[in-house]
Amino acid sequence: MSTSRRKPTGLVADKRYKKKPAAPKKRKAPARRRSPKRKRNPIIAFFTGIIRWVFRLVFRTVAFVTVVLGLSIGAWVMYVESTLPELSTLVDGRARGSVTLLDRRGQVFALHGDQFGGVVTTDTVSKHLRNAVVATEDKRFYRHFGVSPRGVASAVRINLREGRGPLSGHGGSTITQQTAKLLCLGVTYDPTVWKNEADYVADCRRSSMQRKIKEAIFAMAMEVKYTKNEILSIYLNRAYMGGGSYGAEAAAQRYFSKHAAQLNPAESAMLAGLLTAPTRLAPTANLKRSQDRAATVLRMMNEQSYLTDEETSYFQRNPAVLSSKAKTLKGGYFADWVMRSGPEFFTRDTTEDVVIQTTLDQRLQKVTAAAVNKVFAEKVRPGSKAQVAVVVMSADGAVRAMIGGRDTDASGLFNRASQAVRQTGSAFKPFVYATALELGYGPLDTVVDEPYCLNIAGSGEWCPKNYTKNFKGRVTLTEALAQSLNIPAVKISESVGRGLVMKVAREFGIYRDLHDTPSLALGVSEATLLEMTGAYAGILNGGSSVTPYGLVELRLRGDTAPLMGSGGGIGERVIQERAARQLTWMMEKVVSEGTGRRAALPDWPAAGKTGTSQESRDAWFVGFTADYVTGVWMGYDDNTPLTGVTGGGLPAEIWKEVMMRVQDGLPARGLPMEAPVAAPAPVQPAQPRQNDTVLDQILRDLLGGN
Repeated sequence: MSTSRRKPTGLVADKRYKKKPAAPKKRKAPARRRSPKRKRNPIIAFFTGIIRWVFRLVFRTVAFVTVVLGLSIGAWVMYVESTLPELSTLVDGRARGSVTLLDRRGQVFALHGDQFGGVVTTDTVSKHLRNAVVATEDKRFYRHFGVSPRGVASAVRINLREGRGPLSGHGGSTITQQTAKLLCLGVTYDPTVWKNEADYVADCRRSSMQRKIKEAIFAMAMEVKYTKNEILSIYLNRAYMGGGSYGAEAAAQRYFSKHAAQLNPAESAMLAGLLTAPTRLAPTANLKRSQDRAATVLRMMNEQSYLTDEETSYFQRNPAVLSSKAKTLKGGYFADWVMRSGPEFFTRDTTEDVVIQTTLDQRLQKVTAAAVNKVFAEKVRPGSKAQVAVVVMSADGAVRAMIGGRDTDASGLFNRASQAVRQTGSAFKPFVYATALELGYGPLDTVVDEPYCLNIAGSGEWCPKNYTKNFKGRVTLTEALAQSLNIPAVKISESVGRGLVMKVAREFGIYRDLHDTPSLALGVSEATLLEMTGAYAGILNGGSSVTPYGLVELRLRGDTAPLMGSGGGIGERVIQERAARQLTWMMEKVVSEGTGRRAALPDWPAAGKTGTSQESRDAWFVGFTADYVTGVWMGYDDNTPLTGVTGGGLPAEIWKEVMMRVQDGLPARGLPMEAPVAAPAPVQPAQPRQNDTVLDQILRDLLGGN
């Protein structure tokens, strides 16, 4: 083996792991020379330092004030929270009590005052009502702390855009803030501070920056004290929902005759829609407007996923309507009269919940209204402003129906049946003849209808005329009344003595100032229709006075013992029963043979008297059957004379239409009357003697002396 002199080669592995050559050392860069420091402008530096100091001071001050303000607000909220009462004391916040009126059969027909149906909670009302209120009034109710800054800012922006002040118009109030307002921020009514409750409520509702701050504090305190559902429950119980109803239960009963738990989405939307303007939007005031608002509420409920599209569409097509009972809960003129005639502290200004049993017969009320509407529709020219009033009562003075104007179902208007004081005209004449019959005259006694004049002290000669401008000669008292002759009525009145005629009229209920002149017999004195109808009831019942009444008894809700009973009914006897029965016989002739023939009923005997005042400003017909007394008045509110209308015309026709319906279904009964049997004897008009008393005149007439 030969050898070589070459250097041995390394292993392959050694080549695989060769050492990396060492990196060359970096050379240090030469140090950069610093530029010399520029000197700052001392003036700029001074002001910059001041700005920085002011900024730090402002920041620290704001932070300090924020902390102090937050602690103060927190302390204020906690203090207010400590003064809040228990939940149970906050649900009924009415300023006054309610009055529920029942008809003669115990059925509710009218509601007055502040109605409260009972306490509800968010768990006991319909979920649709709860959702509708939240969707409409405060969609972030369950997410805020009592005040919604976003809502306030939005309301301020809208108010400014619409040209109002920032706090005028939209308030941006949450349900909690609205509840705080309803609670008047915890301030209770004090009669020594406020003139009346209206001023107290107005003060609670006023808007100012100071008031808004207090409201926000009170709202936050409520959020601390109560749960969200408890706050919403207070709101649902205290909110006014129109029609005199406070709270969801009262409103549900008032409009739909059902409990708040039974409301469907359409009904719930209607109630929630009332919260913005309860009086204007109440379905009893304008159902269409209320339904339109409810449709908007349904849309808002849909947008917030409380209703599906199908449900929303269905209930918008089928809006809520008033229940049949709700349509009748007005009470009209009768309820207004009862409220005025009852004790003020238990009716108009009651702080209690009162129940009043009345004499009203709802069937008679409806048929009376229908009769009036029929006659006016068929026989009164379109556009006429003539008014009407009707009263139906029993012989004891219990009022069964009352119409106070052309708007037969109205409430809260001028009541011409009880408030209009008008000349009675010839409707007064029965009291003249009642006096004569009481003194012994008979229906067949005679008097001469002829030209007749009297000298009136201070006025000169007065010569009454008949309506027909002619004379009948010698007539019986019955004929004189049936034909409504004026001269015989004046002669009889002067014969028996005006003083006694006035006494009889007053005792029968015509108690206003009676004119002590010969024209007294012609009805120049005034009375209301209610008074005249009550006076005729005295004739029907046999000659005893009557005080018309509508209130039977008054009690507090929940009590069985009445606080007061009726203030009316039959009173003292005025004339003897025989005289009353004879007068009824005479008045029957008015209907069957005289000026009241248009009032004659086909199946029932009737008696009455027509009346037309001076220049035909008033037209009357008052009459009765054995069952009911009804009075009718027609005229203009401004005393414009009626054209072609007398008591024997339209008033008699209205009376007949009313009584045909009132008597429907009743058996025909004879009138309590007595026909005369004595032979007629002439009655000579007496000539008053100087210094004679009324008693002297009466005795002379009775004895036939001169």
